[in-house]
Amino acid sequence: MEAALRLFARHGFAAVSMRQIAAEVGVQAGALYNYIPDKQSLLFDLMRGHMEALLAARAERPKGGSALARLEDFTRFHIRYHLARPDAVFVSYMELRSLSPENFAVVEGLRRQYEDELESILRAGEAEGSLSAADPRIAAMAVIAMLTGVTTWYRAAGRLTVDQVEGIYWDMVRKSVSV
Repeated sequence: MEAALRLFARHGFAAVSMRQIAAEVGVQAGALYNYIPDKQSLLFDLMRGHMEALLAARAERPKGGSALARLEDFTRFHIRYHLARPDAVFVSYMELRSLSPENFAVVEGLRRQYEDELESILRAGEAEGSLSAADPRIAAMAVIAMLTGVTTWYRAAGRLTVDQVEGIYWDMVRKSVSV
C-alpha cells in the first residue's frame, strides 16, 4: 500500500502498473494479486483509508466551545494532519477522476462528511453572530481547498514553521468568514 501510494503520488495512477508496484516491494506482479484484486481496488483502498483515518482523527477532537474556537481547531488540525501525509493528500485529491463511479461515490460520501463538519461550524457561527458566509457550503469547500493547498508548497526546511503557517492560515480563514 505504501509503495503504491508513493508511486501514484510521484507518477500518477494511470502511469503506474502493477508490475512497477510489485518491483517496488520486491515481489513478482502475480504475488500482488494474492492481496489486491486489481489496481482500481488498490486506489480505492488508499483513498477510502485516507478519508476514514481523517474522519476518525477529527472525531477525537474536542466538540465544545464557540464556533470561532471550533473553526480555529478545524483549521489548525487540517493543516497539521495533511502536512504529515502529503502523498495521501495528493492522491486523494488528484486521483478522484481515476475512481470507478461506485468507488467515487463512496469516497465522495466520506469527503462530504468532513465538509459537513466545517459547514456546520460556519452555520453555528452565523447563529451565534460570530461568523458570516454568503453560502456556508461553498465557504466550507473553499476553506478546505485553501487549507489543503498548503501541502503543495510547504517544506519543513523553509522559512516558516508549521505553527507559523497555521497562524497565518487561521488569520486568513477567520477574516474570510468574520462578521
